Amino acid sequence: MKHNCVLSVLAICVLTLGTSTMLHGQNQNQGNGFSSGTFFLTINDATTGAFVSHTVITLHGDHTASAIDSGQEGQFPVPFSSQLGAWSQSPSGVVNVKTLDFSFPFATQGSARVDYKFNAGLPGQVQGSIVLTIFAPDADPLGNGGTPGGTFNFTGEKVTAP
Repeated sequence: MKHNCVLSVLAICVLTLGTSTMLHGQNQNQGNGFSSGTFFLTINDATTGAFVSHTVITLHGDHTASAIDSGQEGQFPVPFSSQLGAWSQSPSGVVNVKTLDFSFPFATQGSARVDYKFNAGLPGQVQGSIVLTIFAPDADPLGNGGTPGGTFNFTGEKVTAP
C-alpha cells in the first residue's frame, strides 16, 4: 500500500511538471533579457537611414513568428500578404527570424523571404537588421538565390498590456 502511495505521488509530480511545460513553453527567456513576445518596430533603409515602415512582429513561445508591415499592399506593384515563419536564438543571444511573404493575387509575382536579426537592447527594447529577398513564382523561398529586395535596420520595443 505504501509503495502505491509513493508511485501515485511521483506520477502526480511528473504530470504536473509536464503540464506546466506545455502551458508555459520552454526557453522563452534565454537568460540574456530576451523573451518571446510582440514587438513594434520602426524600419529604416540601411543605406539612407530614411523611414520605410512600421512592423508588428510576434515571436511565439513555440518558436513560430508572425508579422504585419505597414508597407505591405502599397509600396510594391503587387500586394503582399503578412509574414509567417520561425525564430531561433543563438548561444550568443542573437535572435534570427525567417518569414515568408506571398504576393497576391495567387502569388503571380512570386514570394519574399524576410530575414530578421534581433539584438536585445535595453530591457523591453530591440534593434537589428532585415534582409528582404524576392523569389520568382516557381522558386523556393527557403533556398538560396532570389533577387535582393533591400537591407534595412530597425529599432523597437516590446508591446505590453497594462
